[in-house]
Amino acid sequence: MYRRLLLPLIALVLALTTVPHTAIADAGFPSVGRNWGAPGPYATAVDVGAVTTLYYPRDIAQSPRRHPVIIWGNGTFAFPVVYRDLLLHWASHGFIVAAANTPQSNLGISMLAGIDLLASRNANPGSVFHDRVDLSRIGASGHSQGGAAAIVVGADPRVDTILPIQPGPLANVNAVGGPMFALAGQYDSIVWPTLVKALYDDADHIPAIYGEVRGADHFTVVGDPGPFAAPTTAWFRFQLMGDEEARGEFFGSGCRICSDTRTWSDVRRNPLALQVPGTTS
Repeated sequence: MYRRLLLPLIALVLALTTVPHTAIADAGFPSVGRNWGAPGPYATAVDVGAVTTLYYPRDIAQSPRRHPVIIWGNGTFAFPVVYRDLLLHWASHGFIVAAANTPQSNLGISMLAGIDLLASRNANPGSVFHDRVDLSRIGASGHSQGGAAAIVVGADPRVDTILPIQPGPLANVNAVGGPMFALAGQYDSIVWPTLVKALYDDADHIPAIYGEVRGADHFTVVGDPGPFAAPTTAWFRFQLMGDEEARGEFFGSGCRICSDTRTWSDVRRNPLALQVPGTTS
């Protein structure tokens, strides 16, 4: 009897604690009117370092707010420049993207080094990032081997949410602490959709969503990210910026990706994701 009473209560607590903190909703990031696939309101800049390449809003030093962070892992034998268009797209929406300069990212060590770098820059009065980095809002993403790395670093308590894109199998989702949006490609012959679905099935302790991009192969996200730009941007805008316009893309009975059969060949939401409230407008 007590177990039957406790299980719904535990599920409710998990759902509530994995919704973004409400304080960030007042941070004043400009609305893009749900046009997630279009360039955002910020001009962008790139800082290439030895370990990390930063993609960020160009005028961040004059920004009146702190900006959330996305750490990025590359696919096997790839470098950040391969994904430049996607990473700049996120930067144009107000994110600071710390991309690991490694073609072997699976352990996630270089990705986490990006957080340490930004913490140092944030504390340095001589840096353009001084006091402009929101180190309490960090997401992780990556492609292929880097997608697996995004899952690996999702075990770090500093990482609030993960978005693995066509992730390789060398990762344990059981250690991830925040919500996950796992993306597959309908025609991916390298990381088969069934592998990503298995990962999603294992993520029964966190709100998890599986999205299979219609017509996409393993390299659709490379160069022009095409159908990957809009949903990934919406996910991070909700999870890290508290953008309520993005909530309805994923949650509630009106979940927009759930009914968009032109973009998605399969969308699944686990029980904890189904308990996250939808939009009220």
